[in-house]
Amino acid sequence: MAEKSKVYFTRELTPEKVVEMYKLLGKDLPGKVATKVHSGEEGNQNYLKPEFWKPIVEYVNGTIVECNTAYGGERNTTKKHLKTLEKHGWNKYFTVDLMDAEGPDLSIPVKEGKHLKEDFLGKNIVNYDSMLVLSHFKGHPMGGYGGALKQLSIGCASTAGKAWIHSAGTNDDQYTVWDNIPPQDDFLESMAEAAEAVVDYFNGNMAFINIMANMSVDCDCCAVAEDPCMKDIGILASLDPVAIDQACIDIVNASDDPGKEHFLERVNSRHGTHTIDTAAKLGVGSKEYELIEV
Repeated sequence: MAEKSKVYFTRELTPEKVVEMYKLLGKDLPGKVATKVHSGEEGNQNYLKPEFWKPIVEYVNGTIVECNTAYGGERNTTKKHLKTLEKHGWNKYFTVDLMDAEGPDLSIPVKEGKHLKEDFLGKNIVNYDSMLVLSHFKGHPMGGYGGALKQLSIGCASTAGKAWIHSAGTNDDQYTVWDNIPPQDDFLESMAEAAEAVVDYFNGNMAFINIMANMSVDCDCCAVAEDPCMKDIGILASLDPVAIDQACIDIVNASDDPGKEHFLERVNSRHGTHTIDTAAKLGVGSKEYELIEV
């Protein structure tokens, strides 16, 4: 029987504890390390601030990486996104790389894609040898929830790549993609396929940390977001993006927090766990895990 993926979990929520959790993974990320964060849409109150991530980014000597969005707001063009990154304080502490600041995008293959045969990433990803995926686990208006798999797929995709995933591989234009939205499961499956492509690209040189805090039903991409509906829970770390997202969902399901029903309504009404199921089938990771509380 295959060994279960290890997911480390602590209820202690501090920047220093993030570093401790990473160390438990026993993984030295080689070479130049891309640290993928969510920079936060202008007006959003829930995204995790640069100060929170500072110790772990410094520990791995990482470069903050982001990509432009595919919806209206303050991050859908390079000029606006750079301004927002500066306003939110990312440049104060870190080297920041907006990977699709200028074209052309990098196309990488999707080996097992039902909807996508290729994935479009910010081209600067070629400058990195490994990636530390720092995810804020929360709800999401379209995906149901946001965690490691969303950071790998939508997060690493360029503007065109984001449109490509949202349209299940039929449109790469950010201005027309919203005119013809595919069936929900096609979108979720496309996210899983894009995640597979990025995991393949880094060939094992990845690690994942999910923070269960500021747990709103809305994403950090929402300029107007609901306040958190659940109390903060803790930090998870794993080398498996499927296992870490599944563990977060399971922890919410097992919670006695009265706000969990509202949170789960968002996840389930969007069929959010279908992304996890599909990613597991694609071999991105395993839903079978060992939760190690520390």
